[in-house]
Amino acid sequence: MSADESLSDLIRVMARGDWGTADRLLVEIGDDGLREGPQTISAAFLLAVQRRFGKAPDLQQIANFVAATRQRYADGHELPALAMEGMIRGALGQTDLLDGIEPDVAFSTQILLLGTLLQDEQWTETELEDFISEAEETAAEYRQPPQIFPGRSSSWTKRRNSSALS
Repeated sequence: MSADESLSDLIRVMARGDWGTADRLLVEIGDDGLREGPQTISAAFLLAVQRRFGKAPDLQQIANFVAATRQRYADGHELPALAMEGMIRGALGQTDLLDGIEPDVAFSTQILLLGTLLQDEQWTETELEDFISEAEETAAEYRQPPQIFPGRSSSWTKRRNSSALS
């Protein structure tokens, strides 16, 4: 099973609130798999945040969600509230708020928030599969190598090459 398939399975089990299986999948995927494909989780997080909060959320709405999420879990009081709010706001465009969040805190916070957002949706299997497909497609866009000169015609390339020969 590829890292991408495992990450999609991780999203499925988080949506069901099966944290035991989620923990097992995270161990199976391992650090190498997470380095290869964290875009799937990040894309799912971005999409879930945007669906939940819209384009211009009320900051109090975010703070209330974070407070409720922290109360939802046994050790929730240990969760970094400011990092949680920063992750959500970062997904909504305030990316400068992500700068001070350590990578390990960011990833674990993202997983927890994504799981909460997915569980709150209570999607049917079809809706969940559509969401996962959208997350996979979004992640794939970020994996494409950038075009250095998009839209340049072949005549430009010929001119560049011929002048190099002169």
